[in-house]
Amino acid sequence: MTIELDKTKPTADRLAGRRTGWWSAAWTLPEVRWATAATALFAAGIVAQVAGAPGWVTWPVFLACYAAGGWEPGWAGLQALRERRLDVDLLMVVAAIAAAAIGQVLDGALLIVIFATSGALEAVATKRTEDSVRGLLDLAPDQATRISGTAEDVVPVRELAVGDVILVRPGERVGADGTVVDGASEVDQATITGEPLPVDKAIGDEVYAGTVNGTGVLRVHVDRSAEESVVARIAALVEEASRTKARTQLFIEKVEQRYSVGMVTATVLLLVVPLLFGAEFTPTLLRAMTFMIVASPCAVVLATMPPLLAAIANAGRHGVLVKSAVVMESLGTTTRVAFDKTGTLTRGTPQLAEVRVVGAYDETEVLSLAASAEHASEHPLGAAIVQAARARGIALHPVDDFQAHAGRGISARAAGRSIEIGAPRGSELEEVRELEGGGATAVVMVVDGEVAAVLGIVDEVRAEAAGAVADVTRLTGESVVLLTGDNESAARAVGAAVGIDEVRAGLLPDGKVAEVRALQADGAKVAVVGDGINDAPALAAAHAGIAMGGAGSDLTLQTADAVVVRDDLTTVPAVIELSRRARRVVTANLIIAATFITGLVIWDLVGHLPLPLGVAGHEGSTVIVGLNGLRLLRKSAWPHSSRPGHATSRQK
Repeated sequence: MTIELDKTKPTADRLAGRRTGWWSAAWTLPEVRWATAATALFAAGIVAQVAGAPGWVTWPVFLACYAAGGWEPGWAGLQALRERRLDVDLLMVVAAIAAAAIGQVLDGALLIVIFATSGALEAVATKRTEDSVRGLLDLAPDQATRISGTAEDVVPVRELAVGDVILVRPGERVGADGTVVDGASEVDQATITGEPLPVDKAIGDEVYAGTVNGTGVLRVHVDRSAEESVVARIAALVEEASRTKARTQLFIEKVEQRYSVGMVTATVLLLVVPLLFGAEFTPTLLRAMTFMIVASPCAVVLATMPPLLAAIANAGRHGVLVKSAVVMESLGTTTRVAFDKTGTLTRGTPQLAEVRVVGAYDETEVLSLAASAEHASEHPLGAAIVQAARARGIALHPVDDFQAHAGRGISARAAGRSIEIGAPRGSELEEVRELEGGGATAVVMVVDGEVAAVLGIVDEVRAEAAGAVADVTRLTGESVVLLTGDNESAARAVGAAVGIDEVRAGLLPDGKVAEVRALQADGAKVAVVGDGINDAPALAAAHAGIAMGGAGSDLTLQTADAVVVRDDLTTVPAVIELSRRARRVVTANLIIAATFITGLVIWDLVGHLPLPLGVAGHEGSTVIVGLNGLRLLRKSAWPHSSRPGHATSRQK
C-alpha cells in the first residue's frame, strides 16, 4: 500500500479507491471469509424459516452457520483453556450449542454471527494499520544521489551515512534528514510538519526525508541515518501506539473472565452436588441446563452490541465512519479534544486575505500586475493571488521574461513594468510585521525597483470550525487544544478565529505525541482530530483518533478510530454526544438484563423454574434490550449543533 494520494482525483474517487482496496485486502483474511459464510448461512436459514421450510431443511443450514462462524472462536477458546483462561468466545459457543439443544437454534446462530463478525472487523482493522505503517516508509525515496568531490553516485538510501552529502534536484523527494549546505529552493514538508505552504530553504536550513523539493537544486548534508529519520520515527510511533490501543476492550469484556468462571462453576456445582447426594440424573441435568441458559450472558452481550452498532450506523448516515463498537463506546468518555490546524480547522489551501498598498498604485492595479506576473508560477502562493484576481473579475496583462527564482520568488515584465514578488527577507516594512504578526504569510511586491504592496496570504478557516469548537467545549467542560507543526503566529491567529486559547505550535509528529501523553498524564481522555501523516502518531496515541477523510492520508485514515468522511467539523461533537447517548442506553440495557438474569437464576435455585419458562424469560430479556438499543437508529438520535448557524451536515 502506498501512502501518497493522487490529488488530481476528486475526493469521492479516492475514497472509492480505498474502499476497493479495503475489500480486496479484507478478503485475504480467513476471519472475514468465515464470518461472511456464517452471515450468509444465517440469512439463508431465516429465509427458509420464514418460507415455512421443514426442520430438516432449516436445521442443517443453521448448524452450518454454527460451524462456519463458531469453529475459530471455539478453537481459540480451547487454546485459552490450556492456559487456564476461560474465554468469552468459548462461552458464547457453548451457550449457542445449549440454545440449539433446547430448540432455540436461531438465537444461537445469531450469537455466532455477532461474534464472528466482531472478530473479522478486528482482524481487518489490525491488518490495515500494519499495511499503512509499512507503506509510510514509501514516503522516503529508495535511492539518492550522493556527491563525492565532483562525482555523483546513485545509491540506496539505506546506504547513506551521517556526513554524506546528497544532491536533490527539482521535484525530487529528499532522501535523508539533513542540513542544506548549498542552493536554495522551496520544499513542501506538509507530510512532516503540516505546514500548508512550501517552506523556503537556504544554506543552514533543515530538511526532512520524504519531503518534496521545489524548483531549486539543493545539496544536503546527511544528519541522521534512514532508521533515525523523522518519517521512520512516525512509523515507529504509530506502530507502538497501535499495539497499546489494540488491548482496548468493551466494558462488558473487561468483566467477562470472572463472570464466565462463576457461571461455569455454578453450572457444574448444580449438576454434581445434587448427584453426590443421590438426586436423580434427568431432573438434575435439566435444572443445570436451565441455569446455564438463564445465566448465560446472551442478554448482556445484546444489551451492549445493538446500541453501539445502531449508533455506528446512525453516525455513518451522517458522514462519520466509526470503526468498531469499542470506538463508539470510548468516544463518549472523551474529556478533552485536540485539533490539528492545517486541513482540519482550516482547508489547507492558501487564499489572499489582504493587500497593503505601499506606493502610488491602487489595490486593483496592484492585484492585476501581481496576478499577471504569477500566472505562470506553480507556487501555491502565486495560485492564491491569481485566484483572487479572477474572483474580482480583474483583467490580466500579457507577460514577458517570466523567471522563477528558487527559494526567492518570481520576476516578470507586464504592462511595461518590471515586477518582482517574493518573500520579505530582512524587510523592515511595518506592513510585513503587521501581517506576519496576524498569522498571515507576507509577500512583498516590487514594481520598477520600488515596493508597491505587501500581500497577506492565509490558510482559509473552515466556516463551521468555531461552532464545532464551542460545541466540543460545552460537551467536555474543558478547553480545546490546538496542536500544529505550523509557526506560532499563524497558529494563534487560527486559534483566535475559532475560539481556542491553548495553542501549541511548531510541533513535529513526536512533539504532538508528547503533548497528547502529557494531557493524558493529567488524567484527561484525549480525542485528537487531524488529517495529515504527521498527525497519525498522535491519533494512534490518543484515547480516540478522528481523521478528516477528504484530504486525509491513507496512514491517517487507517490509524484513526473514526473518519469524518464529509469533512464537516460539526460531526465531531455530534458523534461524541451520540456515543454518550449510546452508553446511557447500554447502561439501561445492562440493568434490564441483570434484573432478568438475577430473577430467573433465583427462581431456578430456590424453586422450580420450568425450562420453557426460563427460555421465554431469557429470550424476552434479549428482545427487550435489543429493541431498546435499536432506538439509536432513529434520525432524532443524531445530535444537532446547539449554536445557530452551525448545523450538522444533514440539516444543511
